[in-house]
Amino acid sequence: MDAASIISGWKRGQFSPFYWLEGEEDYFIDQVVEAAENSLLSPSEASFNLTVMYGRESNWSEVLTNCRRYPMFSERQVVIIKEAQYMRDIEKLEPYFENPLASTVLIIAHKEKKLDNRKKFAKTIKEKGIYISFKKQTEREIAEWTESKFKAAGLRITDRALILFTDHLGSDRSRIEKEIEKLALNKNEEQEINEDVIEKYVGVSKEHNVFELQAALAQRDFPKAYRIIQYFKENTKAAPVQLILPLLYAFFSKAIMIFGTDQRDERTLASILGVPPFSIKNYLNAAKIYGYPGLERNLLLLYQYNLKSVGVGSSADDAALLKELILKMTLVQQ
Repeated sequence: MDAASIISGWKRGQFSPFYWLEGEEDYFIDQVVEAAENSLLSPSEASFNLTVMYGRESNWSEVLTNCRRYPMFSERQVVIIKEAQYMRDIEKLEPYFENPLASTVLIIAHKEKKLDNRKKFAKTIKEKGIYISFKKQTEREIAEWTESKFKAAGLRITDRALILFTDHLGSDRSRIEKEIEKLALNKNEEQEINEDVIEKYVGVSKEHNVFELQAALAQRDFPKAYRIIQYFKENTKAAPVQLILPLLYAFFSKAIMIFGTDQRDERTLASILGVPPFSIKNYLNAAKIYGYPGLERNLLLLYQYNLKSVGVGSSADDAALLKELILKMTLVQQ
């Protein structure tokens, strides 16, 4: 079950006494909470039967009191606990989870932290209610989700434009949706969303971005990588070092995974690495050009330069560190 199936179930009148939502993908948790807060009850019903609580400010006994209250002038009441991960003694709600009130719909937004599956508390939640752990999605899943949002908005986007768009915005789905809305407002009747459109309206250079930096490093192309770093130096908001280093580390981490499989089909490899099929060639190039020892060395360099970027053993500025890093990656003998 996912966020969409919960919300569609509500529209069909299907309710569970409680929903435990946890994990790293805040967007989907927020999506369910927003639907519960704004759609489960009419405005007149909500004034008597909607209770929103916060984990930092509430305790388990207050939650229990609210959940055991019967609805007024409505078939059900809705109780929402936001930031439930901060609630002390939340496990004392277990007796309620074992015997919940059918007329109460309880939504627990337990972000970041996860249940301890060894405990009876977790088993009770999974047996008596709806439990979903929203795992951090792969690069491929984010790209597919983003492409589906473009299609839903009636837009076509090229593969390279999609890479440029998702690399720039990452997994911030709320921002992705806002940018797609902006593109939909500005597009011409038959205009395809290409790299020029992304550059113009999203504000990311089609030639100087992290994806192109990855491609340059995958080809061991120092001049191109250097030009991109120089652009970043002159446009400090384009790609801060705190964004660049983790993305490069993720790139080389996935490239080294190629040596752990005997698969050679590109689509299968893309699935194993969790990347869109149209970007797999960069990973294959990196694996071929650097080999396993070279990729391993690059990962070590990235770890070292990440420490330097926060002032451990170096006082150089970000651009100088990046130039030194790519020099060692591309020109120094592996």
